[in-house]
Amino acid sequence: MRYAICNETFDGWDHARVCGRVAELGYTGLEVAPFTLAPRITDVSAARRSELRRQAEAAGVRIIGLHWLLAKTEGFHLTSPDPAVRRRTGEYLAELATAAADLGGDVLVLGSPVQRNVPEGHTRAAADDFAVDTLSHCLPALERGRVYLCLEPLTPAETNFMNTAAEGAALCRRLGHPFVRLHLDVKAMSAEAAPTPDVIRANREFFHHFHANDPNKRGPGFGATDFKPIFAALRDVGYGGWVSVEVFDYSPDPDTIARESIRYMRECE
Repeated sequence: MRYAICNETFDGWDHARVCGRVAELGYTGLEVAPFTLAPRITDVSAARRSELRRQAEAAGVRIIGLHWLLAKTEGFHLTSPDPAVRRRTGEYLAELATAAADLGGDVLVLGSPVQRNVPEGHTRAAADDFAVDTLSHCLPALERGRVYLCLEPLTPAETNFMNTAAEGAALCRRLGHPFVRLHLDVKAMSAEAAPTPDVIRANREFFHHFHANDPNKRGPGFGATDFKPIFAALRDVGYGGWVSVEVFDYSPDPDTIARESIRYMRECE
């Protein structure tokens, strides 16, 4: 397994310090939330992107890509009924793809639940159409940078759009683009009717990126979820991507989260 961790876990830490510490703990990848760098990714200069990449590589860590793509932004929405908003959102996703490539990564995880809810007065089918149009505006940038946009199903408690892996796969299938794939998250899959290992096996066709966490919003090993059968399913489908730790409860502290999560995952592996 290739282990990564999300940088917002280390709130207030300097980027170079984060890279150095995660490398010491055995991670070889770092996943970055754009809002930890600037209000918008377009505010991060080419020079700063190069510096961030150099600092990671000097520590022996690769920046694998970006997630929380639209968090803490305004004016963007995946399923907006307004064509101008859809175009603006798709063009911003294109900017994120360029930034990910500049940083040395090749993954964008499209979660951002608030910015994708079905618009009031519209159906889920209409929201699907809106999302397809929005994403069409970033496809050329994905190809240029060879960056994969990974659609992330999330629970009904977070959003009312794309709540299951099957719905995410259907959207991938409809777009029919080699750089639009599926992201799977343990916390999110826990809300599905089927057991998490079965969801992984059923969606191998588009599966490209993976977040390790527990339904209690903490890291792997910090809750009741047994990762042994989950890792067995990853092996069964031939998954060769990153296993990236993403938490939403930052207790007790970043260092403990990072250290104990990778210790537990290695034990399960």
